[in-house]
Amino acid sequence: MTYQRFEDLPVWQEAIRLAERVYALTEDAAFQKQYSLRDQLERAAVSVSNNIAEGFERGTTNELLAFLYIARGSAGEVRSMLCLLERIGRFGHLKSEISNLKSSAESCSRQLRAWAGNLQDSPIEGQRRLTTAGRRETEQQKKAAAFTKMLKEKFKPAPFPNPPKKVEGQGNG
Repeated sequence: MTYQRFEDLPVWQEAIRLAERVYALTEDAAFQKQYSLRDQLERAAVSVSNNIAEGFERGTTNELLAFLYIARGSAGEVRSMLCLLERIGRFGHLKSEISNLKSSAESCSRQLRAWAGNLQDSPIEGQRRLTTAGRRETEQQKKAAAFTKMLKEKFKPAPFPNPPKKVEGQGNG
């Protein structure tokens, strides 16, 4: 599936939910007077979705890949800070939410790794690299592939009928 906007990307949606939930977590009284920790955690969480968006909007596969890896690094940073929170007693009452956030950050990281892996194997250089003729050719190739698929589905070869069964007592041949 081709996405036209970064807001439609499942990984961006997961990342923005992660940031929302991190902001909700840092509203807890345990973060009072923990300004630098709170700020760093919030900034890292926002960085995941922001880097996905920026890479998507850049228009080349190489730039997108670079930003996906930065986003993945930010997801790792969020997870690392959440691991720290688990070790600090004053955040003990948030254990369940911290665990859920770690899972969400890990999910973002896995999705980003998979997407980057697919892009690395792709011959497409990105929207910015396509000329008008190249765009037309790409569109024609997509239409031809869809038409071929439709023909194959519509005109599947009929299975061979079962051979007639021999009936006892009749002369077969």
